[in-house]
Amino acid sequence: MLPSQPLLHAAVFALAALQALASDTFTAAVYEHAVILPDATDEPVSPDDALALMNKNMDVLEGAIKEAAQQGAHIIVTPEDGIYGWRFTRETIYPYLEDIPDPAVNWIPCTDPTRFAPAPVQERLSCMARNNSIYVVANIGDKKPCNSSDAGCPSDGRYQYNTDVVFDPEGKLVARYHKYNLFRRETQFNYPKEPEAVTFETPFGKFGIFTCFDILFREPALVLVSELQVDTVLFPTAWMNVLPFLTAVEFHSAWAMGMGVNLLSANTHNISLAMTGDGLFTPEGPAAYHYDSGTEDGCLLLAELSARPRLSPTYPPAVNWSSFATSIKKFPGEKDTFLGAVRRDIFTFSELRHKAGNYTVCQGDLCCHLIYRMANKSKDEVYVLGAFDGLHGSLIKYHWQICTLLKCKTTDLKTCGQPVETAQTKFEMFSLSGTFGTNYVFPEVLYSGVQLAPGEFEVLRDGRLKSKHGTSKPLVTVTLFGRLYEKDLPHPLRTAP
Repeated sequence: MLPSQPLLHAAVFALAALQALASDTFTAAVYEHAVILPDATDEPVSPDDALALMNKNMDVLEGAIKEAAQQGAHIIVTPEDGIYGWRFTRETIYPYLEDIPDPAVNWIPCTDPTRFAPAPVQERLSCMARNNSIYVVANIGDKKPCNSSDAGCPSDGRYQYNTDVVFDPEGKLVARYHKYNLFRRETQFNYPKEPEAVTFETPFGKFGIFTCFDILFREPALVLVSELQVDTVLFPTAWMNVLPFLTAVEFHSAWAMGMGVNLLSANTHNISLAMTGDGLFTPEGPAAYHYDSGTEDGCLLLAELSARPRLSPTYPPAVNWSSFATSIKKFPGEKDTFLGAVRRDIFTFSELRHKAGNYTVCQGDLCCHLIYRMANKSKDEVYVLGAFDGLHGSLIKYHWQICTLLKCKTTDLKTCGQPVETAQTKFEMFSLSGTFGTNYVFPEVLYSGVQLAPGEFEVLRDGRLKSKHGTSKPLVTVTLFGRLYEKDLPHPLRTAP
């Protein structure tokens, strides 16, 4: 007698779990998705039209999920806004929302779709996970009714949340996370009253999850890593690249290194909005990454990662970020400084006038030290050492400390700090350090063409970001990006509970 389908499915899932337990690694996938966007409208579309648009996007995502599973992936992350896009009003996004229950209800939408209110998106995502025996991470919208007994209840009687969901290989909803740090344009969503630190256990480590803008703030990102000790962070994002420090691949790779965890970053792909760049990032650097500003195509990435990176013999040692910089005398060069803007942040810069040298630049409590040697000193390119110690942001203000070696846009020093994607100068060596007032520093090295430099630099225990040998490609920036979370100002848009 043949076993029943549920029994067979349970047996396959148990076997997959045992196989994963037998290994210290797992295979992860991320998909950069060129989202099919709805037509611009001031009026809400019908629920049927909303579902039709979402199904078009889920058709594409399902193809990526099947391909990832066939290649042995245990988990796949898809992007923020990947199922319906962005730029909605509060009213026009409503037809796209579903009521997403707390995972404690122990629900498999694929096999029990009528248990709660109709949820065709959750049902389909659940079936994608179940039919391919893979964890599926997606971003959708949650709606929660409220009434006047809740002082914070919006006038339309509902909360609307930007929400990540995770379905396990049986199709069960195992995680739900409401984005805590909304980007300024996300007026279609509400801020959760409290930050949610969402984790779940798998046969290949402890996972946490948050979304896009969250990565720049203490809660929930730092809480997940430092207090809850997750091994891997799932990161759906719709990230607009901002040079010189905040391109997706550059900052996300640096964050994974600085925090000492795996980061599975899945971005949307829309080159008109400078959205591209995703990857599978580890404490030792990128296992795989993708940056494509030239086509409209999506991209699937897979890589084998350490399930518990802190237990890995190659796990980087703890860093005292200010140790070296506070132990040395200032290098010359401070007298020749000038001010320049990186977007709205006013940096103190010093031009690197020679092919090789030692420089110090200070601002506020931060002094940045650089030792460098260029392979060639071009008359057509100018590099500077810069320091910034202050609040970033025009509305939401949060504290950065940054030491950076960067290429100026032109030989005119007034262009230093403006976005630059390409360069021609290679460096034989560099060593950058700073007197940081934080343990949370993210090391960035960006080459010409927005390319990373895996394996070509190291962070020493005394806080020096140092090249291992000459740069293989021309250099755009070397940056130590520090965050002083305790100096952030209160959030001006989040209403107190």
